[in-house]
Amino acid sequence: MRILFASSEIHPLMKTGGLADVSASLPVALKRLRHDIRLLMPAYPQALARAGKLESMATVTLPGFPDDPVTLLSGMLPGTRVPLLLADAPRCFQRAGDPYRAMDGQDWQDNHLRFGLFARLIEHLSLERTPLGWRPEVVHCHDWQTGLAPVMLGMHETRPVTAFTIHNLAYQGLFPRHAFDALNLPPELWHYQGLEFHGQMSFIKGGIAYADHVTTVSPTYAREIRTQQLGNGLDGLLNHRAESLTGILNGVDYKEWDPGRDRHIAANYGPEDFSGKALCKTDLQDHFKLRGTSGVPLLGHVGRMVPQKGVDLLLRAAEPLLAAGEAQLVVVGTGSSALEQAARRLAERHPGRVGVHIGYDEGLAHRVEAGADIFVMPSRFEPCGLNQMYSLRYGTVPVVRRTGGLADTVVDADPAGLKAGDATGICFDAALPEALTDALTRALALYHQPDLWRRLVRTAMAQDFSWARSAEAYATLYRDLVAARVPPGKP
Repeated sequence: MRILFASSEIHPLMKTGGLADVSASLPVALKRLRHDIRLLMPAYPQALARAGKLESMATVTLPGFPDDPVTLLSGMLPGTRVPLLLADAPRCFQRAGDPYRAMDGQDWQDNHLRFGLFARLIEHLSLERTPLGWRPEVVHCHDWQTGLAPVMLGMHETRPVTAFTIHNLAYQGLFPRHAFDALNLPPELWHYQGLEFHGQMSFIKGGIAYADHVTTVSPTYAREIRTQQLGNGLDGLLNHRAESLTGILNGVDYKEWDPGRDRHIAANYGPEDFSGKALCKTDLQDHFKLRGTSGVPLLGHVGRMVPQKGVDLLLRAAEPLLAAGEAQLVVVGTGSSALEQAARRLAERHPGRVGVHIGYDEGLAHRVEAGADIFVMPSRFEPCGLNQMYSLRYGTVPVVRRTGGLADTVVDADPAGLKAGDATGICFDAALPEALTDALTRALALYHQPDLWRRLVRTAMAQDFSWARSAEAYATLYRDLVAARVPPGKP
């Protein structure tokens, strides 16, 4: 099948979170299944710098954007054979900062125009209104930044089928009414069954309401977002579309995340020769100037420092263990200034036991996965999560809250799980520091039983969450959508 895969970020060109990893790995897996897939992303400065050789294919002026002609740059996603298209609209995308925010951390005030233009380009590529000579059968859009594309394509009788993936429903692309007017959309879309959402315009609602099929990134999260608790006001619409909503678990790119060949870590290792992990732990302790205390487990956390990720729970739950000298902690991430400050203060209170890196560092993320003994993900909600799956492969036992993809990928080391031999980590339920402290205490107790811990680690490392199975599920979905749209006997 011919598939246009549109995303606002793709690793290694641009990354702020798991969306970038998925947008890099899933297309590669689909390409292995012999599909004709092409990636589309805005041409941010970082993307242009990292993309390698690019060729200018065409320049188009899109309806509603007369002052922002878009030059399509063609190349290959680095390290792959997947064709890449970058949308070069300098006034919209040639900016310092990340894709959505300025250097001061504030959202760009014209994000509705920037990603409205991106959606209009998706529409025109999908209808072969550019000189590329290629027309997709399937358009797969991701998160709110592409949410208007299924809306625009839905206005055409002859069009490709559309799939829209929710990576995190909490980020909805909400804008005031004047943003709707500025995009010159049909007035009838300003309606509670259209793009209007409590007096605002919602990009993500457009994707959910107008795409032929909606997916999200784990089966449990697909159920959770249909509840009032995690539906973010869209649970009614999601329940209405329940028959067209599927949870497909994200996968892991084991070419990038494998301790046996990871180029970022101090020593490679595997389930049969685990000795390199001790060297990775020493390397991580040295990097953060932690005391090399033997027999003390090292806890790790990598992620956005926002309430969703439960970083506040981690900082509070770890305090008594740190004070007692029962654990060390390394935290890598950036986000809320309050949480960043709280992490720094924790490190000041426990010198030699806590290491903090504010910012994202891909290489350091790999070193944490390899060097920590226990990886902590106490998320209040987690659509899928990737770090817990990385941790399993690295023999770094995950401690997770039982939600979303965390519930789908980690088997609790309770008595039943240990007896059955399928336990891979520690799970807890309540989003409370006390519940996390109890879970960490359980993990530490297992850590101090070397034979039991080694069995737990071996089971964890044997898990397979590669993209092959998920890519097959998406390919099946695409085929079903195309079959349902094209009448029998028609091309």
